[in-house]
Amino acid sequence: MSLLLLGIGLVLVIEGLVFALAPSRLEDLLDALRQMPVESRRMVGLVAIAGGVFLIWLAGPVG
Repeated sequence: MSLLLLGIGLVLVIEGLVFALAPSRLEDLLDALRQMPVESRRMVGLVAIAGGVFLIWLAGPVG
């Protein structure tokens, strides 16, 4: 449970940094995402999931 909370906390910190440090760039990114076809957005999401799973696999057993 503590690792889950740690993971959620890290995601919130990184997301918060994006909002705090570059809010106008975030708006540009959202505009670019709106212009992408749905299938391209889906592929970006799948690649992000695969990258996340790979990083978790690299980290190996924790604890």
